[in-house]
Amino acid sequence: MTPAAQKFVLHWGEMGQAWGINRTMAQVHALLFIAPTALDAEEISSLLDVSRSNVSTSLRELITWGVVRRVHIIGDRRDRFEALKDVMDTFRVIMAERRRREMDPTISLLEHCIEEAEAGGDAEAYTREQLNKMLAFTKMVTDWYGHIENLPTPAMLRLFRGGTIIAKLFSKGGKGAKPGFAPEDSVEPLDEEEEAPPTPSRK
Repeated sequence: MTPAAQKFVLHWGEMGQAWGINRTMAQVHALLFIAPTALDAEEISSLLDVSRSNVSTSLRELITWGVVRRVHIIGDRRDRFEALKDVMDTFRVIMAERRRREMDPTISLLEHCIEEAEAGGDAEAYTREQLNKMLAFTKMVTDWYGHIENLPTPAMLRLFRGGTIIAKLFSKGGKGAKPGFAPEDSVEPLDEEEEAPPTPSRK
């Protein structure tokens, strides 16, 4: 690997650990992302200086996530692997998988905890209030991603690039606004004459 490629692979591995992902798994993904051609497990093992068994485990997990796929070349009996090359497609897949593995179970747990807290009567009033705030926020974030994940890539890029403008547009009270989040802030009803825009389908 070139020095630049090696630095990227090593950093991606460190970032993977910060996100709760196995370091080798993140490094395998980084290597396949920057590799101009599909690589087999032996090549990956050699380039990363990790065991074949570790590479195989990482590849299976990455395939499950949907960011790596197995490819075959005519005349070559070896399995080769390549990563999604489009950054936005990679973002969509990773976010959807993290939502399935992290956000959905968290929502289920919070709902269960709230049910238990409700059975505690007045003694758990404050606990219920805090859990309801967390549940409302988690649902809001999950719903927000649900709205944008099917946007066509050009529309999603415009959304990201317009972040500063959007933040200013939706600011309430400017610098003096009170920080925090209340469940009632998560949904604002539409005016009678307004209609919710249809969710665009992914192209």
